[in-house]
Amino acid sequence: MRKALAQNPNLLRTLLGLSFTLIFMLSYAVYGATISPSYYLYETDTNTTLHQEIEPTRIYQGDQNTTTWTWSVPANGANLTWVNLTATEVSNGAEVRLINGAGLFSHPLLGSEDADGFSCRESCQKNTSHSYIAEDGGDVRINALTSTDPARRSNGTVYAQTIEDAQVKAEQAIEYEHSPSLIRVEIIERGNRTTAPAMSITTVNEEFATIEPFSVDAATEFLWALAAVAGCFSMVLIPSFTVYWAANAKEKRDAVKLKQSEDDIENALGRESTSENE
Repeated sequence: MRKALAQNPNLLRTLLGLSFTLIFMLSYAVYGATISPSYYLYETDTNTTLHQEIEPTRIYQGDQNTTTWTWSVPANGANLTWVNLTATEVSNGAEVRLINGAGLFSHPLLGSEDADGFSCRESCQKNTSHSYIAEDGGDVRINALTSTDPARRSNGTVYAQTIEDAQVKAEQAIEYEHSPSLIRVEIIERGNRTTAPAMSITTVNEEFATIEPFSVDAATEFLWALAAVAGCFSMVLIPSFTVYWAANAKEKRDAVKLKQSEDDIENALGRESTSENE
């Protein structure tokens, strides 16, 4: 490092100048993203409706010895996103069906808290009927989506030059009519049943609420940029200074050894001269 500085006395000035240049460029990038954003964040209002006070229709088929319970739920198809079915007090081995003529996306892991790494876009299947078999009785849940596009639900981001264009794009992304919207539920149980299971359906409709430019905290981003620059230069300078300090320490050790050798030689020559004089 000392030799490098001796050969180029402006090296330190160059490193400092480059550091400040990078800091300025990063600061300007943060400032530009703050005052002139191209991304806008929109939010949606969610309207959740619980359908549970619906009387079922009972159909007993003697030749198959099965009892079928059916419910018809008139859901609102405007910007419909979620359709979640919960069936309780279902007998063991009963088949629970969620039916919609327009088709719904569903998967056993959809809505599960243990669904690590699960993606509905990749795994969910769109069908007009989704069915599950009740095991050991108890509750059966079927969660379904009208679309796997996340832009239709739970807020989102759009790219536009003005906030007016961004609002138009956001409203177009949300606007959707799910038709036919009628939801049909069937629970097929073995035997001649007289007591119907409990069934409830939750539907979620969303609509455009607000939109605002995407913004960042300039002070925080500047500190992150400064830390990034310091980290980059530390990766370059720390190994260089380490080599320099190691070389300097070795040079000092060699100098001590050389001085010790010279002293030993001088002492030996002195003893020989004394011996000759005697």
